[in-house]
Amino acid sequence: MTEQDKRFMKRAIELAADTSLVKKAGGVFGAVIVDKSGNIIGEGANRVVAENDPTWHGEIEAIRKACKKVGSFKLTGATLYTAGECCPMCAAAAYWAGIERIFYAATCGDALEYGNFDDSMIFAELKKPTVDRSIPAEQVLREECVEVWKKYHDMPGRIQY
Repeated sequence: MTEQDKRFMKRAIELAADTSLVKKAGGVFGAVIVDKSGNIIGEGANRVVAENDPTWHGEIEAIRKACKKVGSFKLTGATLYTAGECCPMCAAAAYWAGIERIFYAATCGDALEYGNFDDSMIFAELKKPTVDRSIPAEQVLREECVEVWKKYHDMPGRIQY
């Protein structure tokens, strides 16, 4: 980790402290996304409580802002600095966005010990076959939906992602 990496991580921790201790908007989670030139292109903080939105994680907000700033749904070459190790949702979003590196400060174990944030059940559930998960999932109307997929597949000018 370079001095520049430490500076970006300190910013992510500042965002985490502000959102949790000052604004009381959510947990101790803040994030910064930096492009390959070393410029901050997105920042975010957890606002789950303030917005009544379980998806308002710092990493998700930072990804949305960075994508908007660069005008693309891909953040090729970008680095994510996050105050806490990514939950399953944020880790998946980082992969989908094409983020190339992630630095984190606190671990999932720290979040559990000091904040009672426990993502272990979600990590375990995602490893199970769909039929064995605790939230029942049942496939219905596959044929109808596949017809839409076929049209999408054949659509001229479709943007691949």
